[in-house]
Amino acid sequence: MSQSRLYAQPDTSLHECVISLGSNIEPERHAAEALDILCHECELVGRSREIVTTPVGYQQQPDFLNAALLVRTRLSMSDFRAYLKDVEDRLGRVRGPIKSGPRTMDLDIVAWDGELVDEGYLNHDYVRVPVDELLSAVERK
Repeated sequence: MSQSRLYAQPDTSLHECVISLGSNIEPERHAAEALDILCHECELVGRSREIVTTPVGYQQQPDFLNAALLVRTRLSMSDFRAYLKDVEDRLGRVRGPIKSGPRTMDLDIVAWDGELVDEGYLNHDYVRVPVDELLSAVERK
């Protein structure tokens, strides 16, 4: 995937990361816990509202709660991606045989330092709608 600029990053020594958040197992609780962890361990810059979406792919599961977060971190992108997987694990994420199956938490990097790094933004409303809302709110500040 070729990278394209999603938003302008301010000049800073910290990396800015847009995260797509999704959950459909006790989603309100797990989203609140993920937000709490990220607020304590990163610098939260902004967040979107939560939206409820129907599953994509595997359909025999509950609807998802989705949102987007903008955080700052000193970690590299690969280290931050590993960190997000650790947060998912702390929230009880079980990676089963169905890739698009139910999960307590899914945290994906959508943009890194203003560069789009996940095609999910281009292909799925459950990513794009919260991210666009988040970036619109951040730009107005």
